[in-house]
Amino acid sequence: MEFNEEAEADTSQVKDLRGSPGGGGGFPFPQAGGGTGGGPGGIDVGGMLGGKGGLLGGGVVGLLVLCLLGFLGVGGGVGGLGGLLESGTDTGAGAPVDNTNIQQKCATSNPDRFNDRDCRNVYYVNSIQSYWSQGLQQNFGRAYRPAPTNFFSGAVRTACGQASSGVGPFYCPGDSAVYIDLTFYDELARRFGAPGQFAQAYVLAHEYGHHVQNLLGTEAQMRRAQQRDPGNANQYSVMLELQADCYAGVWAKSATATTDQRGKPIFKTLTQQDIQQAVQAAGAVGDDSIQKKATGSINEAAWTHGSSAQRQEWFIRGYDTGDPKQCNTFGNAL
Repeated sequence: MEFNEEAEADTSQVKDLRGSPGGGGGFPFPQAGGGTGGGPGGIDVGGMLGGKGGLLGGGVVGLLVLCLLGFLGVGGGVGGLGGLLESGTDTGAGAPVDNTNIQQKCATSNPDRFNDRDCRNVYYVNSIQSYWSQGLQQNFGRAYRPAPTNFFSGAVRTACGQASSGVGPFYCPGDSAVYIDLTFYDELARRFGAPGQFAQAYVLAHEYGHHVQNLLGTEAQMRRAQQRDPGNANQYSVMLELQADCYAGVWAKSATATTDQRGKPIFKTLTQQDIQQAVQAAGAVGDDSIQKKATGSINEAAWTHGSSAQRQEWFIRGYDTGDPKQCNTFGNAL
């Protein structure tokens, strides 16, 4: 992957909440076996994390799994987060934002900006939203509404409640925003074997897939289906998440055609190695892979995002077709 030196980073598409009230501080992990399950149609988080066959196998691996729960989407109602969020009304988006540091680092006058993780992620967000600003209208006849990505550290308050960085990246439909503690990428690379810059881009593209689902009403339809058919709540969640993976692949197909505000291409090139990094990351966060790392066994009934093979398959389908209409993971289920 090679960035275009002439591309300008639009830092207004991210909000740096790190160090701001509501954007930092401690937040306890949910207790295994505790009453932290999602709302209607949500997942029994206590059962999934604790007890025999649960994801929490104890020790470092158990805590590590918590770092992926937001991205894995345990719980219902919060773009994959659900019961792991405490109720609350303060939002990260409403907290004081100071983008001065990011603006300085990502200025075109800084030749090292593409080596900075903050800046690279700003460019990823710019590219993803550049694609959907046209792709949503062209493919679904719907106008795209931009959504910010909030960088936070430690903990954050959102319209969906308060969450710690331990739950991983997530999307909140309540304030239409993506939230990420960028240190998540360190865990993704070191502990789960999914390194590489484009693995990071895949994570953000997946979360913006949830934003697209929110704009199209798919997420709301899925929640209603969970309420009507709670016995299959997990299966509906898997369908939603696999579709977000497919949408991520669709963006990747068109990434080199995305542009900054002046119409300059954001990327010069995208290689098969980049795509392989995304595919590898999709496999690393499959439910079966996570369960096997944590407990040595696999419990398909507890899946909420799908297997490694499924996640890779749907990302690849999105990439191969470049057509978001081919991402119907639901069939006739909704």
